[in-house]
Amino acid sequence: MYSEEDKSRIIEMAWEDRTPFEAIDALYGIPEKEVIALMRAHLRHKTFKNWRERVSGRKTKHASLRPAGVDRGYCPSQYKVKSANKKA
Repeated sequence: MYSEEDKSRIIEMAWEDRTPFEAIDALYGIPEKEVIALMRAHLRHKTFKNWRERVSGRKTKHASLRPAGVDRGYCPSQYKVKSANKKA
């Protein structure tokens, strides 16, 4: 159904706190219930349980719960490129 690369990206998006399930559905056509099933199948039991507790009812994971005007799926600083001159 989905390539390993797609599965990996779906899991990554589901893991991110600021990416709503609706964004995953829009990109991959996979509703929240199927994302949960995918996560259950590919994560260790304890990891899955911790993830479910963290995202259940979380405002950033559900577009309908977000404050009006928040339409991005990530933090503005999330994808900034680090300067090559800075030491880590």
